[in-house]
Amino acid sequence: MISKRFAHASGWSSATIRNVMAELEQFGFLEQPHTSAGRIPTDRGYRHYVDNVLDSAELSPRDLSAIESIGQGPAVMAQPDRLLERASHVLSELSENVGIIVWPSFADNRLKQIRFMKLPESRVLVVLVSMSNIVHDKVITLDEDFSQDELNRTARYLNSEFGGMSLLAIRAEIVALMKAKKALYDSVVRNAILLCERSLQDEDSVNAEVFVDGASNILSKPEFSNTENIRDLFRTFEEKSRIVKILNECIAGDSMTGKVKVLIGQENLALSMRHCAIITSSFRVSPEVTGAVGVVGPTRIEYGRMMAVVNYLGRFIERALVNEPSLH
Repeated sequence: MISKRFAHASGWSSATIRNVMAELEQFGFLEQPHTSAGRIPTDRGYRHYVDNVLDSAELSPRDLSAIESIGQGPAVMAQPDRLLERASHVLSELSENVGIIVWPSFADNRLKQIRFMKLPESRVLVVLVSMSNIVHDKVITLDEDFSQDELNRTARYLNSEFGGMSLLAIRAEIVALMKAKKALYDSVVRNAILLCERSLQDEDSVNAEVFVDGASNILSKPEFSNTENIRDLFRTFEEKSRIVKILNECIAGDSMTGKVKVLIGQENLALSMRHCAIITSSFRVSPEVTGAVGVVGPTRIEYGRMMAVVNYLGRFIERALVNEPSLH
């Protein structure tokens, strides 16, 4: 295959190619899985390619059109979670691998509004609306019974005094007030801190929202023919908290959004991802809160194109959240 491709190149005889590949194998850039096999790149070979050989790729008109189509329609723009769901689907289709979008935790996200609705058996429905219009609801159970009027007064207090702050910041602010004894005997404040605590208590409630699409694409890849490998990988996709941890580790330390990071094979800390390449970038939801976009596939993934797709999709989501016009 290689000799045919370079048939017109000076010095590229089959013997030369064999010698060069043997040298690359000695340097650890190629490996031969078994005696009768051809040589394939190692993780180190792919890393050298990504860092030193790969030229920056421009998106094709087809890729641009597919990404820009995500935001078409008023229903999508009115519901950002629908936008992110479609983004993960398009990402999986363009990559023919697994597309993942991580929306930041509501505990860190700035809130536009919080509402409480009384339910039977001392339960309360908490409805959180972020500044980006993402809606999240959960049911909490309290040790004491609240009337709907008390819940309404507490919600009005939180919305008027702490609008635009995150739940974590609201809780810290109220605790500071309590310690200062400025509101120690105020029942509304007491109720507010209790409800905020319970809203943050369940780990699932503060985990980031995760949109995963295309996991079945992995089944068609020969690298994942091993039953144990594919089982571990699918477990990871199902446990969304692990996905959040993995992608957050990938983008950790970014001083600015838009930087694409690539983890290849053994570079991945998660054992289930040791046969994968992960290409990630972050997108900014607010000045202090970021989400993540990523593709998971085999180590022979189309690095240049996927890095360009992931980068552009991150920028597209940022623009869509603030209704900015297209870059194209």
